Amino acid sequence: MTMDVMEIQEIIPHRFPFLLLDRVTEITPNESLTGYKNVTIGDQVFQGHFPGHPIYPGVMILEGMAQAGGILAFKSMDMTKEEAANKVVYFMSIDKAKFRAPVKPGDKLEYQISVIKHKGAIWMLDGKAYVDGNLVSQAELKAMVVDK
Repeated sequence: MTMDVMEIQEIIPHRFPFLLLDRVTEITPNESLTGYKNVTIGDQVFQGHFPGHPIYPGVMILEGMAQAGGILAFKSMDMTKEEAANKVVYFMSIDKAKFRAPVKPGDKLEYQISVIKHKGAIWMLDGKAYVDGNLVSQAELKAMVVDK
């Protein structure tokens, strides 16, 4: 199953400039999701991080993982579009975050999210981010799906 940006926006509330996932290329409910963001010099964050030496902020990489994890959680729960419209994913913790290499304009940032465990509305996820097959960041994410 793949999802374009319009389908992504049907699930999570984020919008430009804070929608950090361009496409989902693969999703296996209750197991894993792969998606990506094309990092461009036009991303507003580069106006201040850092002028003359643009580096995509680690916190934005983590937020992209979180958005991908939210999609995985929603797609794993058996909800109608109407039910999903009344829910939101809140992230409870981000643990063991590591940044291994800088991400720069022109990079395709690929997210690979997998379920560590899931109980009720609580999800524990393993997030990894790659550029050209090289691991650039990783973290464990904990989230809860709640009513708006």
